Amino acid sequence: MDNNVYDNNMKFLPFLKFLEKNKRIIISILLIVVFIVSYTIIKNQLTKKNNAEASIIYTTFYDEISSENPDYAVVEETLNNLLNAYGSSGYAQIALLNKASLDARNNNFEESLNNFQKLVSITDGSNGNKIYNKIARVSAARILASENKYDEALDMIEKFTSESTNGYIHELTGDILNKQNKIDLSLAQYNKALEKYNDETSKSIISMKIANLGKKVDK
Repeated sequence: MDNNVYDNNMKFLPFLKFLEKNKRIIISILLIVVFIVSYTIIKNQLTKKNNAEASIIYTTFYDEISSENPDYAVVEETLNNLLNAYGSSGYAQIALLNKASLDARNNNFEESLNNFQKLVSITDGSNGNKIYNKIARVSAARILASENKYDEALDMIEKFTSESTNGYIHELTGDILNKQNKIDLSLAQYNKALEKYNDETSKSIISMKIANLGKKVDK
């Protein structure tokens, strides 16, 4: 009996020696794991709390901006509250998109551009909302182009036009380059748009734009 106990103890001896030798490292690892788990739990709880609070402000914003005669002071106040307190939340981003779009519909292009640029800034980066980022960049580029700020407009959508993207962005880029009289570059973008579009109406419009470029060259 005593021999069996002794043998069992001997089996665990290497493991016990390993624990004794590396106990500081093991304790450090355990503390790190506990910290990471605790941080993740707390962060998730805070995110849920912030989203709940942001949703209340967004509801006020949405109800006001959707009303027949919105009070723009309330719209601005609730939007600023969202941006200041919950700027990285989805509620703040969609509110900013809604406000920028409303400004554009009301021909308040300066304010619209400002809000689209804010949305670009918030949604930039690998963790940003890529859909909102693309919408904001394209919308800002259209406004900049309408103000003859062609280089700024191209900079805004360069990240999309440097590679194959959807037909509309290639068409928009072609339009801007055409206004700069960069015929070859414009033609290249129109041809890419022609490849991307599936509907005949869009293809027909692009074909006409390409034909008009040919007339420019002939002149």
